[in-house]
Formats: sequence, structure tokens, C-alpha cells
Amino acid sequence: MGEPITQDQPGEISPGDVYEDCSFHPVLCTYVDDDEIGGISLIDASSPRACSLSGCAVIKLSIDDVIAANADWPAYLARRKREFGV
Repeated sequence: MGEPITQDQPGEISPGDVYEDCSFHPVLCTYVDDDEIGGISLIDASSPRACSLSGCAVIKLSIDDVIAANADWPAYLARRKREFGV
């Protein structure tokens, strides 16, 4: 069985949801303002972490993805970079 692939979860992202920012951090959404989304990293608590909804590859994360990222951040980050070809 291969590695899991992170997939965008259905629905719009709202405060209280968890999304992945353009640096692959799982982020607790604290606001959405037109094209900007922001929140607090669930990896290192850095904030504000803000992205453009139209210009960044922001996706809504599942709890399983958040758990995987927190369990082994370096492995999660490496996997996501491979998925993007970075």
C-alpha cells in the first residue's frame, strides 16, 4: 500500500476549520476576508499565517491529515512537496 495522498475536503473554509497553507502547514482558520484566509499554524503556533484563496493552493484538511502532520512533520512536509513536484 502506497503513501496516503492529501485531498481537498469538500466545502468552503470557515473560521474553526483546518486548512493547509502554501507552506504546507495545517492551519486553524481564524478569519476569511474576501480573497484572504488566515489563522494559526498547528505545527509551530506561528501566526498570522495568511494566504490568498485564489493565488495559493489552499485546501481544507481532514483530521487524519492534521494528525499525520503533527505525528511526523518532516515526513509530512517531504510527502507534500513530492506531491507538488517541489
